[in-house]
Amino acid sequence: IAMVAAADLFGPALKADAGMAASILEPELRIGDVVVHEDHGLGVLAAVEQVDLAGQHQDVVRLEYHGGASLLVPVDDFGEIWRYGSEPEAVSLDRLNGEGWPKRREAALREIDRLAKRLVGLAEMRSSQPAEIIKPSRADLARFAAKFPYTETPDQAAAIRAVLDDLSSGRTMNRLVCGDVGFGKTEVALRACAAAALCGKQVAVIAPTTVLARQHYETFSRRFAGTGLQVAHLSRMVGAAKAKAAKEGLRSGQVTIVVGTQALASRSVTFANLGLLVIDEEHRFGVKLKLALRNMAPCLHTLSMSATPIPRTLQSALSGIQDVSVLNSPPAKRRPVRTILAAFDPASVRAALLREFRRGGQSFFVVPRIEDIGPVSDQLNRLVPELGVMTAHGEMKGRQLDEVMVGFADGDGDILLSTDIIESGLDVPRANTIIVWRPDRFGLAQLHQLRGRVGRGAMQAAAFLLTEPGVELADGTRARLSTMLALDRLGSGLAISQRDLDLRGAGDLFGEDQAGHMKLIGVGLYEHLLERAVSAAGEGADPNRQLANINVPAKGAFPESYVNEPTVRVGLYARLSRIRSDLDLDAFSEELEDRFGDMPGEVTVLLELTRLRIAASELGVGKVDVGPEAVAITLRNKPLASRWRDRKVLGLEYRNGRVIFRRIEPRVSGIDAVRLALDAIRAVQPKHEV
Repeated sequence: IAMVAAADLFGPALKADAGMAASILEPELRIGDVVVHEDHGLGVLAAVEQVDLAGQHQDVVRLEYHGGASLLVPVDDFGEIWRYGSEPEAVSLDRLNGEGWPKRREAALREIDRLAKRLVGLAEMRSSQPAEIIKPSRADLARFAAKFPYTETPDQAAAIRAVLDDLSSGRTMNRLVCGDVGFGKTEVALRACAAAALCGKQVAVIAPTTVLARQHYETFSRRFAGTGLQVAHLSRMVGAAKAKAAKEGLRSGQVTIVVGTQALASRSVTFANLGLLVIDEEHRFGVKLKLALRNMAPCLHTLSMSATPIPRTLQSALSGIQDVSVLNSPPAKRRPVRTILAAFDPASVRAALLREFRRGGQSFFVVPRIEDIGPVSDQLNRLVPELGVMTAHGEMKGRQLDEVMVGFADGDGDILLSTDIIESGLDVPRANTIIVWRPDRFGLAQLHQLRGRVGRGAMQAAAFLLTEPGVELADGTRARLSTMLALDRLGSGLAISQRDLDLRGAGDLFGEDQAGHMKLIGVGLYEHLLERAVSAAGEGADPNRQLANINVPAKGAFPESYVNEPTVRVGLYARLSRIRSDLDLDAFSEELEDRFGDMPGEVTVLLELTRLRIAASELGVGKVDVGPEAVAITLRNKPLASRWRDRKVLGLEYRNGRVIFRRIEPRVSGIDAVRLALDAIRAVQPKHEV
């Protein structure tokens, strides 16, 4: 008997659910957040309150502005509120009806329009320069994939499909794969490299450190063994003779895949037929170097990978310059790393190191500067004389450093005292404790990567962020370090990058300037306005289309009896205000029932009203007013609305710039009347007038 599964015939991609592809989401609004209202500027989201309007209880949010002034915003207008992304004490709130906000908004709009034109121009340039189609035979790729010893996670499978689709699309790939340490980014890169190499193209894989480059070289050599494709290694660890042979092989085309450090950008390295560039840990490379790498060949497919992309890269992904795949599914049995922020205490450090030693593990001790290693080494020898301490830093000779790192990974020594040189590429399964001295001297991305060095197995790991005793941290620094405590769950790398984007801004997407207009109006509103500007510059769908405003007596709500936590209600209202399709609304409805149970009447009304607002906006309707005898419909395009003068349709007439729907059945009111009116519009309005 022979058993043949679908995956044997069609490949492993069918194992994944296409609906589970991850996406980057806007952080949820919370009470106490600094927000920006499109018309009123920066304020603090203070509370959710209920007001009585025409006998109906409705939820509103209270925004507080400069001088204690307040603004009540009904949930219908929640789409005009965006998270700003900073701490209340770190910003200057706007004055209600003041002149500051309109000026900042106008300046940002000018910058956004300029950027949108450049984005559209870049997209047109990419599409006008088609790249060579890379599409290997399914059988060859399946044989390569069969060497992967694990089951692909849904996110991993979706990312692999997306990369292969990019390579075979005929346009130049520019994709970011964002996933935490150990979440499977390397396998995505391996499949892309296999596709290119099997089609006769050369591949360059660049890593930020010699240790990571060596680790990748060993992985790639193992996976490509038996394929007839030659893999080479270029870094300072490689001897002169081997480096010369590797460069000659790249020049002649004999070497198909090269793995190395930034030595690959050297003028002495030339390729016969370079087709794919893979940049691992892209946040470790500068803008100039990445541009130089991308210019190594015309129409070069590029795949970038990072657990914590730098703000500029994250912003370019959110803006559409780069496509993005997010790996959110953690490996089996992986546990979050417990993170502690405290002042340095000798007794606590000794206890933590001995606890790890007694359970058969190893520890990292990371310092910010090379000159810190001597004093800390002396202190460790006094605190834990029974433990073996090894040291590693960037001024050591390459071969010596490599031997120390590999030796520690193989079990030599109990503590590795180092600088942040261990940030990338060191896989030590037995290491489950890391101590970072003076974490205030590291960036968020660095701290997250350092924390990722431990907890690679099923053992509970711990990360200690130890500050200088008796020294008070600045507010901004404490806020940054608190992010590490708040985001200690698995897969938090992207959230940390979004937080970094909040705190630092993204800078100029096309240059090296670190201070962009995003900081003027906040990340959320900036993204929204940029999307509209790109749509307008590219002559896409109506860039100003918002959900229609529908005025009916019953608005619906998330009652306190259904969702009792105010912060959760705020988040639900915010998400609902961003929904623009029936499909997304159906998914949101299913989530509500799954989380909170059967929906009461107020929630049903709220969702049905949102569905009608979506339908109205798709018909070009900006506003719907329901009166006792008729429904008045205001179209967004006033010149087109005037054409209704000549249309004689049962129940519809044109009057004073609006289309009036007279009720055929007097007892039909509220939402039902709106539905009938929209059906009448849909039946007679040509699609080109929407």
